[in-house]
Amino acid sequence: MEHGFLNFILVLVLIIAAAKLSGYLSIRLKQPSVLGELLVGIILGPTVLNILGAAWLPFHEDIHLGETISFMAELGVILLMMLAGLDLHLGDLLRSGKVSALAGTTGVVMPLLLGLGTGLLFGQPLVESLFIGLALSATSVSISAQTLMELGVLRTRVGLALLGAAVFDDILVIVLLSAAVIWLGGAAAGVSSILMTIASMAGFLLVASLIGLTVLPWLARRVERLPINQGLVTFALVICLLYAWAAEEIGGMAAITGAFLVGLFLGRTPFRKQLESGIASLAYGFFVPIFFINIGLNADLTAILGPGLGFALVITVVAVVSKLAGCGLGGLWGGLSRRESLQLGIGMVSRGEVGLIVASLAMAHNAFSPANFATTVFMVIMATLVTPPLLRLTFTNLPETVAAAPQPVPVTPPPPQRIHPPT
Repeated sequence: MEHGFLNFILVLVLIIAAAKLSGYLSIRLKQPSVLGELLVGIILGPTVLNILGAAWLPFHEDIHLGETISFMAELGVILLMMLAGLDLHLGDLLRSGKVSALAGTTGVVMPLLLGLGTGLLFGQPLVESLFIGLALSATSVSISAQTLMELGVLRTRVGLALLGAAVFDDILVIVLLSAAVIWLGGAAAGVSSILMTIASMAGFLLVASLIGLTVLPWLARRVERLPINQGLVTFALVICLLYAWAAEEIGGMAAITGAFLVGLFLGRTPFRKQLESGIASLAYGFFVPIFFINIGLNADLTAILGPGLGFALVITVVAVVSKLAGCGLGGLWGGLSRRESLQLGIGMVSRGEVGLIVASLAMAHNAFSPANFATTVFMVIMATLVTPPLLRLTFTNLPETVAAAPQPVPVTPPPPQRIHPPT
């Protein structure tokens, strides 16, 4: 075997073993396993050990290793969001539309305004302050979804509102980000470009929903009858990846939105449990741990040490408070109780990869200084780290939330799985 491949599998051994061990220790400390995985990722990353660049390790000279791990991590978050969709019922999610729309909208507007104002208050240029506000507006629901699944509360009113609000958040942030980029470029056809962005999102959601509600269940039944080993799981994976690609390339949305939609659509079929079992083994056994570890592998928290530390800490506090207040108010206006609104606000705090995308785009358009990029990365990591323990704390005693949860729609038991010879 090639030396580069040997280095690759050695890194995978280290990452997966460290993720599972840290997740176990986190659970023993009565915290979600994702918290331990995030923390050990930071330890393995450039903040402490820098396993991908340390001269004392055998794979430090492999320049493609980090990119390969990142690709596998992206597959991990796609599978994670597909599982979140499979765990829900489409009807329950639609019934939470009002609170999702309100929380998603207020959860974008308030962080945007507070981030913009904080940047200007600290003497940052207008353009950089605007992109700081946009980075604060983004939400990465994958961390919260994993935590809620661990706690067994994803199908409560809060869990449903959280996932719905994340879709509204994604759409609004993409539209605002597109408008900001157009403004930077001074495009004459700015309004038409924004309208095209909105139209592409609406078109993707419409076509994806029509196909998902009519064609996908029909195809799943046909594939299940074919003499193909694990054919149904393979079919679900192919459709998930195709929707993820289409969401970003055609709809201009995050790839995880497409994966989440596939989970919702296939969750309506009699094969939901069978698909959950097959996808979960692949996701949690291999790809999802890589995703959580990779967040730390791409973050150097030492970059904000020095004069910029105070600004980074303030921005982080604003990031947490603005999502709590913005989404919490939207939850209250949508009919949630105070406790549920607090839980919803906490669930929307995590920025994850979405905030990093905003920061990277700002750097690509020379709208961010290296110091502000480092500040944004610090904010993203800190906001992501505080979300799992805060969610667990607010869900410790659940009578109010569980009582308010919608009753699950009965699911027809899947037919006995056919045993096909390997093809």
